[in-house]
Amino acid sequence: MKTRSGFTLIELLLVIGIIAILASIVIVAINPTKQLADARDAQRRSDVNTILNAVYQYAIDHNGTIPTCINTTNKGVCIGGSNCASYAGGTGGPGTGCDLDALTGSYIVNLPTDPGGTPNGDSVQYTGYDIVRDTNGRVTVSAPEAENTTISVTR
Repeated sequence: MKTRSGFTLIELLLVIGIIAILASIVIVAINPTKQLADARDAQRRSDVNTILNAVYQYAIDHNGTIPTCINTTNKGVCIGGSNCASYAGGTGGPGTGCDLDALTGSYIVNLPTDPGGTPNGDSVQYTGYDIVRDTNGRVTVSAPEAENTTISVTR
């Protein structure tokens, strides 16, 4: 009598099933969607600090005066150009824009834009970051498109 060595169909299906279960557990544990969102939020935190640092470097060089468009009305940081002052906010953006082109060159290479792309299909002039000055003169830069946390820095 000949005996055949090998795996039965049941054994093969059982091993494939176990591998599938382990793979799904690993994918859930890693959660690539959350990891990508966390990476974009880290970039937003960095961008918010970069904009705020540039504003204060500008103020240091101009005897404490910050760019004139930063006032007590929440404004979207715009990439310079003729459309920035008349920026209407689009869907999800603030009502007006603040052209911070005075910061580029000496204080910042380029104004950063939201890593998620143009927020809610707004005008390409809007960077995805907002800026406002409170009544005490403190400037706040925020990232309204943050995915997992609220990102806002005030100095």
